[in-house]
Amino acid sequence: MTASGISLYGTVLSGHTHRVELLLRMLGLAYDFVDSPAPVRRSPEFRALNPFGQVPVLQDGELVVADSGAILVYLARKYGRDTRWLPDDPVGAARVQRWLSIAAGEVKYGPGMARLITLWGRPGDLAQAGAIAADLLGFMERHLAGRGFLAAEHATIADLACYSYVAHAPEGRISLEPYPAVRAWIRRVEALPAFKPMPASEIPA
Repeated sequence: MTASGISLYGTVLSGHTHRVELLLRMLGLAYDFVDSPAPVRRSPEFRALNPFGQVPVLQDGELVVADSGAILVYLARKYGRDTRWLPDDPVGAARVQRWLSIAAGEVKYGPGMARLITLWGRPGDLAQAGAIAADLLGFMERHLAGRGFLAAEHATIADLACYSYVAHAPEGRISLEPYPAVRAWIRRVEALPAFKPMPASEIPA
């Protein structure tokens, strides 16, 4: 564990992990990355951190937080120097929460699931994932027309929560070409200070 006491358990190809890494970096926090592939996640030690055996898990001193959305909220509230990443006014907070819900729903089961099926043969319906992704990307395209970011005039945890799987949608054979506003938003997120890309994966032939 680092001097700051923060450890992040995850895998480098997990979009859920990546969104947390982005916020840790953008908040300027030192952390120890603990690679946690499937065999590790089945261990009693890991299940003591998260009984569901899922990544990411954040350990901050004695505190353990599981679920990427919960971790983003925790980090923004505890270490954000202001309310930029997570607004505290009712409307701003609701707008961010809306996109956290989309990240846990349409993003995960659309481009996220298509990527799992395509790259690693995860059981699932690729056509259904593609249809969810099309609805999501169409909605995002309309929403981002005339906007720079998803929930505010600046980046928030909403953008980090949605970025990774949307940006890597082509790895699930989901084209981003029809969505210029989405692609422009991706470039804006990638231009944020301390941004770190998630490694690309090669699509099987």
